[in-house]
Amino acid sequence: MNKIKMCGLSRIEDIEAANAIKPDYIGFVFAKKSRRYISYEKAAELKKLLDPGIKAVGVFTDPTISDIEELVQKRIVDLVQLHGTESESFTKAVKTICKCPVIRTYKIATKEDVTAAENSCADYILLDSGAGTGKVFDWELLKDIRRPYFLAGGLNPENVRSAVEKLDPFCVDVSSGIETNGKKDKNKMEAFSKAVGKEEQ
Repeated sequence: MNKIKMCGLSRIEDIEAANAIKPDYIGFVFAKKSRRYISYEKAAELKKLLDPGIKAVGVFTDPTISDIEELVQKRIVDLVQLHGTESESFTKAVKTICKCPVIRTYKIATKEDVTAAENSCADYILLDSGAGTGKVFDWELLKDIRRPYFLAGGLNPENVRSAVEKLDPFCVDVSSGIETNGKKDKNKMEAFSKAVGKEEQ
């Protein structure tokens, strides 16, 4: 079954909803320019409330390794997602020093972008239309991909089943697609989860 990542959780009620729905991953956004940004202190508070069966992903844009290392050591995040302009060497360093799985984000606009993602040293790759644009990219670009991936970019309860059936990604990643007025919506979170696993319900 395809895994689910619900990103940009920032409130206690978001965590309570996730605990009830049980996605495989949730995401804490540490990119200060994002409207979903939360502080390390707030993430620590929320992680204590998170069901231990759900893994927390820390989403960073061009962080320092010491920033990441601190959060991993304190078990505030279980995986690291690099969402900026990080290099392959930086990605390798995070894997080596922080000793946790790394997800590297790639903006997909051409076949060359797909090739670059396939060749990444990251443990996982996340394919997106851009930095939280909420738009779908051309899924045809992925028809020959040979590596498991997280699919992001414009997914919502209405289109995620189509994505799963056409592409069978390792994981589907959603943020704006489960929001109402900029806040996570439990009903949309539930609908998204059911759409992904409709055949198993």
